[in-house]
Amino acid sequence: MPINIEYRGPADLPEIIPVFPLPGALLLPRGQIPLNIFEPRYLAMVDDSFRDGHRLIGMIQPDVAHSPKDSDKPALFRVGCVGRITQLAESGDGRYILELTGVSRFKVVEELEVLTPYRQCKVDFFAFVDDFTARRGEEEVDREALLAVLADFLKANNLKVDWEGVESAPNEALVNALAMMSPYGPAEKQAMLEAPDLKTRAEILIAVTEMDLAKKRTSGDPPLQ
Repeated sequence: MPINIEYRGPADLPEIIPVFPLPGALLLPRGQIPLNIFEPRYLAMVDDSFRDGHRLIGMIQPDVAHSPKDSDKPALFRVGCVGRITQLAESGDGRYILELTGVSRFKVVEELEVLTPYRQCKVDFFAFVDDFTARRGEEEVDREALLAVLADFLKANNLKVDWEGVESAPNEALVNALAMMSPYGPAEKQAMLEAPDLKTRAEILIAVTEMDLAKKRTSGDPPLQ
């Protein structure tokens, strides 16, 4: 998804951003994630992002394991990814249907005490300066192994895919799209998010998928529906 602004480095992004804690949601640089916004606090967050002019939302997972039980303000993982709102539609029933395009990962420096109904964090993008360069590290990805495990996953779950589109996709787009769409849990998604480079992210995705397939073969679990 093309965007109307070029982010050349961390200095082009604000150090304070609104964050949207969502378990299991993975956004990566130049990837797209659809969101159905209906809670009043997050409707306000979207409105404010346009009013402030940046149109940015930080996607981050809640760290449930280190949060009080039934907390309405769970702890956050320390790494998330900021995205720019590149599509928005009103549903007619008070919701926003939007799409975020990933810009860069960030580290949470601190969560701020704010008056807004949504949470805001001071963040650092400099640890992920490579995120601003498209397709960095593509040549290191074991594409053959990635496609092989994808084929095994599709076969095991009786799924089909546009294989011509898969084979023509650049490595960055392929790895990040498969990671974002993968059916794994928050821990696996966080590991892929925090991977230091594209090669490592692909290796994590391959390893997790191979373990999942082996477990299903052993247990006789039915394929995904």
